[in-house]
Amino acid sequence: MDSKLPNIGETIFAVMTAKARAAGAIDLSQGYPDFDAPPRLTELLSQAMAAGHNQYPPYIGVPTLREAIAAKVADLYGATVDPQDEITVTSGATEALFCAAQAVIRPGDEAIVFDPAYDAYEPAVELAGGKTVHVPLTSPNYGIDWQRLKEAITDRTRLIYLNSPHNPAGATLCRADLDQLAALIRNRDILLVSDEVYEHICFDTAGHCSVLAHDELAQRAYVISSFGKTYHCTGWKVGYCIAPPALTAELRKVHQYVTFATMAPAQHALAQFMTEHPEHHLGLAEFYRAKRDRLNRWLQRAGFAVTPAAGTYFQVADYSALSDAPDTDFADTLIAQAGVSTIPVSVFYARAPAGQRHLRFCFAKDDATLDAAGEALSRLESPLG
Repeated sequence: MDSKLPNIGETIFAVMTAKARAAGAIDLSQGYPDFDAPPRLTELLSQAMAAGHNQYPPYIGVPTLREAIAAKVADLYGATVDPQDEITVTSGATEALFCAAQAVIRPGDEAIVFDPAYDAYEPAVELAGGKTVHVPLTSPNYGIDWQRLKEAITDRTRLIYLNSPHNPAGATLCRADLDQLAALIRNRDILLVSDEVYEHICFDTAGHCSVLAHDELAQRAYVISSFGKTYHCTGWKVGYCIAPPALTAELRKVHQYVTFATMAPAQHALAQFMTEHPEHHLGLAEFYRAKRDRLNRWLQRAGFAVTPAAGTYFQVADYSALSDAPDTDFADTLIAQAGVSTIPVSVFYARAPAGQRHLRFCFAKDDATLDAAGEALSRLESPLG
């Protein structure tokens, strides 16, 4: 039978994690912490199950959780969102990304993504019958090339995907970027999907610049975030989508037939934890900044060139001084010779820049893990590959 996704194989995250496990390597590839969620949060999960929250919750999300999300958005971004008509709890941000594409993309529509692009965007567009248009970010700082974006927009453009803080590049957007985007798409029937799952891991002193804080863009956007990244519980797969009522209504039509609802006790636990510890997300940037800097000291000692990530818990490193091998090959070399697993950045491009030698490292790890990986990388013999 012909495949609906003939060019899609197993995600690179699963591939590299499997290689790491098979080799007994330190896994700095897939983006999950190797430390636990806050003890109080897991305690609240047990309490929610004991209290009987084990059946289907409302398909749009538990009311107390949606109210807690609305309160946080108001506090952080000064935006008023309606918990009933504008917030939908989903089974992870990935589900929200998928449902948004299915809700608004029709056959023949185009969706613009910025390369290197997170790999969940294009399959969702293709399954909806759309075409993905790739616009490379600028080198070396991964900013938007506004002229190339302008040239990529056509009468068929239906969606533009934003990702800030950006996975895999660690770059962020500022208010001027959002203003420029608003001017570019004003008076056009173009919607946005703004992937903001790392919103609380932004190292700029000004903090995260959310589409929700931009009145004009917020009116045409699906803004998506994730509790897994914020509370160190990626395996719970709880995310949410905020959008104006009309867009939310279309997303929910899809959502109810994809997962219907999301794990009830986790929703109750998260709502209670957000009420008890509203300060938790405020400390994430400094928590991860220290880990980023720790990893970067090791990477530089090992011969990598780094520009510190502006956000996320990922660091892109240039290995040009160590090897001329393609990044997919060099990633395998690091597993074999250093026992460290990473992600080759080229896989996030439709066409990677010639000569680019970049790997992505995850630093959402205990300090002992980062030190063990750093020591192993420092023992590499140069040149490699």
